[in-house]
Amino acid sequence: MREYDVIIVGAGPAGIFAALELAENRPDLKVLILEKGADIKRRFCPARDGSTGCRYCLPCATVCGWGGAGAFSDGKLTLSAAVGGTLDEYGGREQLDALIRYVDGIYLRFGAPAEVYGEIDPEEFEALEKKATLAELQIIPLRIRHLGTGRCAEILQRMHDYLVDRVDISTGTPVARILVRDGCVTGVETAEGEVIGARFVVVAPGREGADWLAREAERLGLATAVNPVDIGVRVEVPAVVLEPLTRLFYEVKCTYISRTFEDRVRTFCMNPYGEVVMENNDGVITVNGHAHAYTKTENTNFAILISKNFTEPFKEPIAYGRHVASLANLLGGGVIVQRLGDLLAGRRSTKEKIARNLVRPTLAEATPGDLSLVFPYRYLVGILEMLEALDRIAPGVNNRSTLLYGAEVKFYSSRLLLNDRLETGITNLFAAGDGAGITRGLVQASASGVLAAREIIRRA
Repeated sequence: MREYDVIIVGAGPAGIFAALELAENRPDLKVLILEKGADIKRRFCPARDGSTGCRYCLPCATVCGWGGAGAFSDGKLTLSAAVGGTLDEYGGREQLDALIRYVDGIYLRFGAPAEVYGEIDPEEFEALEKKATLAELQIIPLRIRHLGTGRCAEILQRMHDYLVDRVDISTGTPVARILVRDGCVTGVETAEGEVIGARFVVVAPGREGADWLAREAERLGLATAVNPVDIGVRVEVPAVVLEPLTRLFYEVKCTYISRTFEDRVRTFCMNPYGEVVMENNDGVITVNGHAHAYTKTENTNFAILISKNFTEPFKEPIAYGRHVASLANLLGGGVIVQRLGDLLAGRRSTKEKIARNLVRPTLAEATPGDLSLVFPYRYLVGILEMLEALDRIAPGVNNRSTLLYGAEVKFYSSRLLLNDRLETGITNLFAAGDGAGITRGLVQASASGVLAAREIIRRA
């Protein structure tokens, strides 16, 4: 049986940064990274070149493999503790601010660009904030470093090249079970039945692996709390509509409380001059957006998500999100696209209407259809109210030619209950990243890997 000091499950940002911290501060420790997806050079989506539609590959190369789901994302580093997770609850805001600066420095070291968005004139921001307030919106000012899809993959490849001689990396190796004896972790068992021993285990399976981690937590008797369910649409408009805002912020983070139901609605993952893409989440096709470092489109896309906190006895946020997304798959064979004008008029979009629409879809594989058959009424009302509010700070967003894609779902797992060192109720078993339900983005996921690794270094 193979034996290691540390096993890291998942090679997304949390797993990679945990490995970097261990390799640079305790090179004597024997570390293994296990990743169910492919090496980044072998991650290829056949639908991306436009020659074919989604082939429902498992695992999906878009969301699985070295670099995690963020490898081919637009790669935004949000340099603020205000968004991106709840890591401030594990050590305080001051520690999180320091971790964000630390991981940002590592990204810079591996090739991130120097430019930072969001550092705007106070008077200019005040004027925009007043407009937002009149529209019942709250704008969250953020500093953002944009990597871009192509550059993000390059940075992750450099991290791989740095680590490959310092730790063992095994891609294409899904983990089936976490092994525990007498309340202490002892290693893992792979899907092929190999038992690998370890003194410490960090589970960082990402959003795509959140369902597996939730099942393992239940099997091991680990305490969890239910995270909100984030469900909504991807909006696509001409880039010029949002350019006055994106040139300042790159990504405009807005929140809104719906008048009808008082639900929290927010914008998420804005991609100036980007493209809409599909993702295969363990057989369920959802929608996302990218912005490339080296190529541009004529459109900007962003998500509108509604966050719902459910009460007992509800304990299945992932199952609920999958159910909503699966309705779009059932009706459209994958992702559905609809003109806003058609949705408001109570009719489905057709290929002919999309073909003559002012906004040309960047996701050609999306099926024209009717999103009112997918989303509960409460969600549709929140989305439409948000579009009206956004139109007051960015005229043209709430236009009949605006395209809506569905469904976009963020599969946050049931949140594992962890101590301030990100250790579970099992000794020496740590959890990090989006899959553990504690982060929601590249920076805080990376920071969580560092935090777990530092505690391992202290104990080892």
